[in-house]
Amino acid sequence: MFEDRDIRVVVAIDFGTTYSGFSYAHISSPKKIITNVGWEGYNGKFKIPTVLKYDENLNVQSWGYIALAQRPNNKVEAVKSKPAELFKLHLGKLAKRPPLPEGLDYKKVITDYLCKLGEKIHEILKVDWLYLDIFNQIPAEFDARDIAVMRECAINANLIDELNSRNLIFTTEPEAAAIQCIETLKEQELGVGSTYMIVDCGGGTVDLTVRKFLTSKNLSESTERSGDFCGSTFVDREFLEFLSQRIGKSALKYLTENNYSYLQNLIQGITNYDMFSLPCVNMIKLPFTGDPSTFESVELDLEKFFPNIKTIVTGREKEYMEKERWLIEPKFEEVKEMFDPVIAKIILLIYDQLNACRDCSAMFLVGGFSESEYLQMRIKEEFKQKVKIISVPTQPITAILKGAVKYGLREDIISERVLKWTYGTSVVRQWESTDPEDHILSGGLIQTFQALATKGSHISMNEKVVRNFTPASLNQKQMKFDIYVTSKDNVKYCNEDDVELLGNFLIDLPKNGDFDDKTFLFTLEFGKIEILATAENKSTGQKFKTTFLLDI
Repeated sequence: MFEDRDIRVVVAIDFGTTYSGFSYAHISSPKKIITNVGWEGYNGKFKIPTVLKYDENLNVQSWGYIALAQRPNNKVEAVKSKPAELFKLHLGKLAKRPPLPEGLDYKKVITDYLCKLGEKIHEILKVDWLYLDIFNQIPAEFDARDIAVMRECAINANLIDELNSRNLIFTTEPEAAAIQCIETLKEQELGVGSTYMIVDCGGGTVDLTVRKFLTSKNLSESTERSGDFCGSTFVDREFLEFLSQRIGKSALKYLTENNYSYLQNLIQGITNYDMFSLPCVNMIKLPFTGDPSTFESVELDLEKFFPNIKTIVTGREKEYMEKERWLIEPKFEEVKEMFDPVIAKIILLIYDQLNACRDCSAMFLVGGFSESEYLQMRIKEEFKQKVKIISVPTQPITAILKGAVKYGLREDIISERVLKWTYGTSVVRQWESTDPEDHILSGGLIQTFQALATKGSHISMNEKVVRNFTPASLNQKQMKFDIYVTSKDNVKYCNEDDVELLGNFLIDLPKNGDFDDKTFLFTLEFGKIEILATAENKSTGQKFKTTFLLDI
């Protein structure tokens, strides 16, 4: 991979919904993988909150722990301060997306955050970007549009110097975790041919992949990876629903719009650079085991978090909270109800993967949410009869980062993938009565989608897909090859929803000759990080080539 480029360092970025971080390794010392733990405001933490704070002019004031820790000193400052978080959830297909401060676009916020993360990487490594390969992990359910947005934000954040730079390579979060778990496989004495599942439980998404252990150094993908929005953030959403039942929906709406920093302090417990300086939701959520005998209730004093709470809450809710002295103390069953709907979605995802592979020797839980003892207990209880080994690796929060670095150092570790998308091209044929009338072209033709490589197919590295194409007419002077990508099945037309143009190239046709002289052999070759498209004139041997990054 590095033979034609002077790459000196491989960097893995985990741009997470709630927390982000990076790991790296120098090419000269590939076994020494370092995860950054030096952050402004807090040292010794593997991750930093995915949070930005803006001023009234929409300039970044602070980021990470400092952005969470800074509480406005007065009401005027609270109005001027504009915190932004959970903005990664604007990617993907989540129906209810979190609000952003007025005047801010999600692309700008992602760009600003990547810029801050990039500044930190540059500060630590002191290496020009040209000498870095950056491996960015993405959720399994991200589509081509989401990946294109990430590339756009990366170039605007000065992480890369051109949109299709090979210095920025995407791998899915569960794939990176699968690589990191190879050593754990060996420790569990699972042999070659064993199939195992990665359940990556993050802040926003939970992503799954099933891999087969081919050799001591290689993996293949066994099923199509999957995922959904059911990470730890959605437990926080359940808490906010619980809070709204105590103080009223209008009061919660006011706090969300005007006292968002205070609201996040209630959840995160980060104030004045002191983690858990006040009792907070995380002090309830993190130790929760699901065992009533170990449950310790935590009393949350709303007046300490919201100085103006008495003027916001009205009606019956105010009467109730005054009787409770503005204290809330979630009981065991109430906390359990915050977890259960989220965990139920995770369990369904696991069942779907098990039904697809039917032979799973081990399951590894990674990601920050996998540290939840209650989540671990529920999964082990549900699947202990179906999966022999259910394990949480050491430091599950860094498994994705370290796995991505290992992938960057040796990409051939993945020998086969299951295509997440269907790749196809446009062809013309005679219009039929079942086709839409508004699709008719001149000459009674219609343009349709022809699949070349279908979603769910197993593709080996450098495998080729070959098709023959001829022009629609001998009078044609040029032939255009369009390459489309879609996550849909049974696509008929290239202008359908969720069909994206990946790229194209135009070929001049010979002026004379019959169809045999104008027949082209069209090839898609799936490499490690890119797709090579080739059109070869079968009569003359003349070739036309172009490449597209394989953003999986």
